[in-house]
Amino acid sequence: MAIFTHCCVGANDLEASKAFYDAALAGLGIKYLGAMSENSALYGKDAPEFLVLKPANGEPACVGNGFTLGFAAETRAQVRAFYEAGLANGGTDEGEPGPRAFHPLAYGAYLRDPVGNKICAYCYADGE
Repeated sequence: MAIFTHCCVGANDLEASKAFYDAALAGLGIKYLGAMSENSALYGKDAPEFLVLKPANGEPACVGNGFTLGFAAETRAQVRAFYEAGLANGGTDEGEPGPRAFHPLAYGAYLRDPVGNKICAYCYADGE
């Protein structure tokens, strides 16, 4: 069982952020599930678990120092697809796809979304 019900990141330009997440998450099997309001986008596989939204207090969205949101990938190819799609849709590089030294099977990639939130995708399966 998961320990979280959902995670949120802020957006200043919801359409730009939605285009980024639509592309970056598609290869992981995570899809846009609709909106909670005109200021939000809900993502998940079956139920909304990840929300992209304009802050409710009306202040600009900003990046939390030390914050990283990690998405699960089943294969290393999915990690690469996540990274490439994110770069092609307004994201910036924070760490190319590749092995990570902290675990023998760790294979990950890091991006910044259009606001600057750091996200990653990780696979812990051997092979491609």
